[in-house]
Amino acid sequence: MSKPTIVPQDLSLPSIANIKADETMFGHFLDWLGKIAVNLVVAAIILVVTFWAAGWLAGMARRALGRVHRTNPDPTLESFVSSLVRYAIVAVGLVAVLQQLGVQATSIIAVLGAASLAIGLALQGALSNVAAGVMILLFRPYRVGDVIETATRQGTVKSLDLLFTEISTPDNVKVMIPNSKVFGDVILNYSTHRTRRADVLFKVPLKTDLVLVLQKMRERAENDPRVRKEPAPMIEVTDLSEVFAQAAIRVWTAKEDFGPVKTDLMLAAHLWAEDPTRELPPPRKSNAPDPSPSMPGDKDHHLFKLRAPRKGRKSGPSSPQSPPKAG
Repeated sequence: MSKPTIVPQDLSLPSIANIKADETMFGHFLDWLGKIAVNLVVAAIILVVTFWAAGWLAGMARRALGRVHRTNPDPTLESFVSSLVRYAIVAVGLVAVLQQLGVQATSIIAVLGAASLAIGLALQGALSNVAAGVMILLFRPYRVGDVIETATRQGTVKSLDLLFTEISTPDNVKVMIPNSKVFGDVILNYSTHRTRRADVLFKVPLKTDLVLVLQKMRERAENDPRVRKEPAPMIEVTDLSEVFAQAAIRVWTAKEDFGPVKTDLMLAAHLWAEDPTRELPPPRKSNAPDPSPSMPGDKDHHLFKLRAPRKGRKSGPSSPQSPPKAG
């Protein structure tokens, strides 16, 4: 049989007041945790709604601009404005999230105002990209769909964002170039004009009949449906040496036919330089959708250019009257 334990007489037991105080503090702590959890849930909902609204409003802005420029679509302006709307909505949503978490907007503004110099120095690259994007949008050195070449890359423009220009290289690689680097460098736009001049330099050994080679090259260029008649093909001898004669043929063609025409002339010059009597297959057909000539810059349009009026009959004294129908 076990002996009962003896309780020391100096043992102090917690008072009822201390137990009630601890329960009150624990209840306040639970209330605080509940408020934090509710604020976090609401902030997460605001953040999700913000990103959804940013995407939806950006798409709506793109569709609205597409309806405004229905007769003359402008993908460059559409991508830039949709990106601007998206970033603006996200910025407003982030401020709302901070306010929900207890950070007041006045505090945010005060902090931004105090750190404006540091933020300006830290974000000078981003701000220069935004400014360069606005200048590109106004002056239009290129548009979405144009084939351009900068100091580092060549490819087709896919989109113009607030900060970056996205191009796709000929080997289908996505390249993001900061707008400031594109606008601050030399830009070669291969899509502005409909026509391009293909220059082919070739060498003819002195043992080969140079006059016959030049004559056959001229005839092939003149009989090629991809080569423009105006300006006429030009062929000339550019250099003479003890071993060979160097000549050049320059023809004008549509931009879609530039590569095939230049390749065809280079191959013909190489084969005829060896044997001018060789028979070659006829040139291929044109790949240009509209081979008609046009003035340079006929596709250019700027942000503030007015839309052309729609075609239709106008009522007035200047409009011709339709003849009366026979009774």
